Amino acid sequence: MTRAEKRERTYEELILAADKLFTGQGFHATSVDEIAFEAGYTKGAVYSNFESKEDLFFVVYERRADLAVAEIEQILRENGPTAGLELLASDATHRRGREDGWLAVYFEFWAHIVRNPSLRQRFARIHARVAEPMNAAIERIAEERDIVMPVEARSLNVAMIAMVSGLSLERLTQPDVVDVGLGARMVRLVLEDLGRGGVMHDPGDRKE
Repeated sequence: MTRAEKRERTYEELILAADKLFTGQGFHATSVDEIAFEAGYTKGAVYSNFESKEDLFFVVYERRADLAVAEIEQILRENGPTAGLELLASDATHRRGREDGWLAVYFEFWAHIVRNPSLRQRFARIHARVAEPMNAAIERIAEERDIVMPVEARSLNVAMIAMVSGLSLERLTQPDVVDVGLGARMVRLVLEDLGRGGVMHDPGDRKE
């Protein structure tokens, strides 16, 4: 292997090790030494590839965000905006049931960046990028139904994401109340209410 290939392999193995440990035991409980040991390197290898443990977490998060965006776009493309958004809400509940470790460390890191303003902008960029396909889906629903949105699509989507994420947390302590389909049903109600509460265009005002 060339030096560049070795460096790339080290970089990838450190990311995989960090993802595993962050998900398994949390952000704060995972040390840089443990990540290096899990990947088979020294701590120096971590700091030669990443500025800090936070930087390494961001790279893990970005990788997961890339996969999430591709999955979201595919679901919306194959199912249409309305059914696609409902399916995403249902799938989020199912997926987080399988990935409670990532859900826990995600919110742990979110709380961490609240106390560290210098990290917020990078977190916000990744977070917003994942939401972009769903923002576009809501705008498409409004266009197809000829609805004047009472709020921006981005704001409505943030509210729905917060609702589904909150339900995922509640499911951990109240599984008898939060079943796997509740998120999808709530998103359906929001979209139905959008149709009833939005200001409809007069058909005569439509542009040809």
